[in-house]
Amino acid sequence: MEILIQPGDITQTRADAIVNAANSSLLGGGGVDGAIHRAGGPEILAECRRIREEDLPDGLPAGRAVATTAGELPARWVIHTVGPTYAKTPEKYAEKAPVLASCYRESLRVAAEVGARTVAFPAVSAGIYGWPMDDAARIAVETVREQGRQLGEALETVIFVPFGAEAERCFRAAVEN
Repeated sequence: MEILIQPGDITQTRADAIVNAANSSLLGGGGVDGAIHRAGGPEILAECRRIREEDLPDGLPAGRAVATTAGELPARWVIHTVGPTYAKTPEKYAEKAPVLASCYRESLRVAAEVGARTVAFPAVSAGIYGWPMDDAARIAVETVREQGRQLGEALETVIFVPFGAEAERCFRAAVEN
């Protein structure tokens, strides 16, 4: 599996699936979540509402992932995942870091299930949820590499789409290690 870094706007990224750093309601929000919902159009929100009504009445738990249409985006699917908020104490960090890794693992699992060969990720939890970018990038890259080995040839390419110079630097450093 190839890992690429393509900084910019994830809503413009050409991939079979793009990952949305969603909130548990799946009904849109700020940051990446809001941008994906706005750019993708009403089909994404309609499918998220259906998922909430039929499968997830209490919302999507942190660390899990679900797929919807990508609507008007240049992708086929959007994979929604909910990251954890950053925890500063060692005890809480030890609880939440595996949840962040699960976001990547579950997103790749769902991508393989729907038949995606290329998947684009934002920096999950590194925005409003406060995760330090260097640690978020390290967890993302390590988890994708590990999951890529387990999925074999199901996925061809993972694209990290960092937003901003600091995010790009952190993801490039994580990939080089």
